Amino acid sequence: MWRRLRLDRLAGGRQASYVIHEDMREHPRTVRAFMGIRWLLLAETVVGLTAIFIAAVLTARGEHVPWAVWFRSTVVLFLTATLYVFAWRAQLGWWWAYARLRLFSRIFPIVTLVVATIPGLYPFWMVVEQIVFSLIMIGIGDLLTSDHMREAFPRPAKGGRSRG
Repeated sequence: MWRRLRLDRLAGGRQASYVIHEDMREHPRTVRAFMGIRWLLLAETVVGLTAIFIAAVLTARGEHVPWAVWFRSTVVLFLTATLYVFAWRAQLGWWWAYARLRLFSRIFPIVTLVVATIPGLYPFWMVVEQIVFSLIMIGIGDLLTSDHMREAFPRPAKGGRSRG
């Protein structure tokens, strides 16, 4: 179905056909990095589900849970699902997915921490959740920007090379 819908072409744009060399995809350091990324994404999922659980428990107790908490928790889970897809496609060697994952691992922590500093927007426990989320995303970014991963996923030349 993924191929039939040509989602790599849609998501990858100009570099949609660029795939890294198989030796680098199967290199033990690349495999280890993606294993770490999967574990960190699992931790992100647990953090997101925990936030929804806490909000649900507080609501069941009759406490007011701001709309922003529900919105942010839901969005974070959807974004995490997107990051799983990027990690999956990057592990298969698609440069576009690596680039998107790397970009989001840089942007999300900044946005999350800036939003967390808005006074009164979130309860204290949600601010802590955002800090934990940001730290995990920084960990993902650290794995993606290691010397080995930058070597494994070189920026494609103009025109790229196709899978094959």
